[in-house]
Amino acid sequence: MYRDPRSARGRRAAAYREQAGGSAELRRGVRQHPVAAVRFDADTVYGAFEGAARRWPDRAMLCTLPGVAEIYDIPAGELTYGAALAEVGALAARFADAGYGAGMRVGLLLENRPVFFVIWLALNKLGASVVPINPDLRAAELEYLIAHAELALIISIPTRMEELGAAAGEAGVDLAVIPPEGMPPRPRAGAAVAEARTGEAREAAILYTSGTTGRPKGCVLPNTYFLMAGEWYAALGGIATLRQDGERMITPLPIFHMNAMAYSFMAMVAVGGCLIALDRFHPRQWCSDVAASGATCLHYLGVMPSMLMGLPEGPHDSAHAVRFGFGAGVDPKLQEAFETRFGFPLVEAWAMTETGAGAVIAAASEDRLVGQASIGAPGSEVEVRLEGDSPDQGELLVRHAGRDPRRGFFSHYEKDAEATAQAWAGGWFHTGDIVRRGADGNYFFVDRKKNVIRRSGENIAAVEVESILMRHPAVRAAGVAAVPDEMRGDEVFACLVADADAEEIARWCLGQMAYYKVPGYIAFVDALPLTPTQKIQRAALKALAAELLPQAADLRHLKKRQVA
Repeated sequence: MYRDPRSARGRRAAAYREQAGGSAELRRGVRQHPVAAVRFDADTVYGAFEGAARRWPDRAMLCTLPGVAEIYDIPAGELTYGAALAEVGALAARFADAGYGAGMRVGLLLENRPVFFVIWLALNKLGASVVPINPDLRAAELEYLIAHAELALIISIPTRMEELGAAAGEAGVDLAVIPPEGMPPRPRAGAAVAEARTGEAREAAILYTSGTTGRPKGCVLPNTYFLMAGEWYAALGGIATLRQDGERMITPLPIFHMNAMAYSFMAMVAVGGCLIALDRFHPRQWCSDVAASGATCLHYLGVMPSMLMGLPEGPHDSAHAVRFGFGAGVDPKLQEAFETRFGFPLVEAWAMTETGAGAVIAAASEDRLVGQASIGAPGSEVEVRLEGDSPDQGELLVRHAGRDPRRGFFSHYEKDAEATAQAWAGGWFHTGDIVRRGADGNYFFVDRKKNVIRRSGENIAAVEVESILMRHPAVRAAGVAAVPDEMRGDEVFACLVADADAEEIARWCLGQMAYYKVPGYIAFVDALPLTPTQKIQRAALKALAAELLPQAADLRHLKKRQVA
């Protein structure tokens, strides 16, 4: 795995050393991360995996817990790197014999089954690309994805094959849909559609965004994207240090998203560790799963700590080997209590599908700010700029430091050169996230740019108001949007799934947040408009708020500044 500077690893290390530099003014408060000790001696995902398999053939690479095996009706147990190498090689040969190769895209609807990684690695060996398919997508969404990506084949769990075949037919794409164990047929005619690139630059996957404001965008991800994700994680250090003596990472997050597919999997490949993918997050089973798996680290989303803290305390809370959790969005008011109860720190981080490891920020240092919604300070490999009215708060603009500002990022949005150019306007990637920079150089996530409500000169983050509303015992779901106000510009409008009185909720809110953040209007709904990944569909929510405004409870008279 380690060779001289003329090797692929050496060339990659040299490229990293060239990333030094960048304006001190742009990167004020930057943390200097050490140069990573782990570099893949490869320029493809398969090459990185093969190097790990040659070095650690007897180590476990993937683990399927009994509960997951029962749900998926697959064998429980572990797959070693050596066994995986043999499986991947045999599968790649079958694909090659059937005519699959560079430039072709294969759709994968496999949920969180470990076979996902085996198939991906086999296709990557041949230079083909994979397009993970969210199992929550339905007919119209599937038709769009199949046509937009121009898939050559779909590999799916049996229960979804008929639906996918019908969607392909409606999309006018003549392709086969087969189960994971099926023999691959010949690819459809004209199946090589990806840009002709080689090595690190070659397309490895397309991940589709949630599409909260329109059609999902296809983020084209090169091999570089995945290689850098694994290397970055292995080099992060601090309280998130990954060891090379048998790390075990458990995640309930979807492996068809960048978090598990890029960071979790590639990080384990980088250090010879084992990935334990659950089918999903089961709160009541979580602690026993973590303990039984022997996990030494885990990944989370903000809702998970909140749900776990809502459960009764038990002896399994801290009966585990976990050293840290890595994720985003923990409720600041719960973070310290969670870490005390469950016995490990939470590393809050920021990244996007588009940015990959080209520009990621994580609060992994020993002096991280607990309970303050801090994402830490950027490392020297990232350049940061804030664009807005205030020098210390605005939209986060990022790029990789050095000669190639797009290194580690997505290649482009598939078939959308205009959106790609807009995202990179002025040579910076425009994230759409509003962040605040503290005097010590730490950054704090505020909200998505389009979700900020501007009321009487005050910026109000919709996600913050939603988070507080969700603490009310009667509120099952909350969505907050801006509606126009003649005097104040915007007013806060809350759509709630709840069994409660609007005025009672508003008065409760006055004791939980600044008066101007309290919803001026409340409407009750049966359900919120959500994306297939269960995120609030912001454009639809805003339209719904405008539609419901005439009959919503008007609570603006309650919003008065409190006398100290």
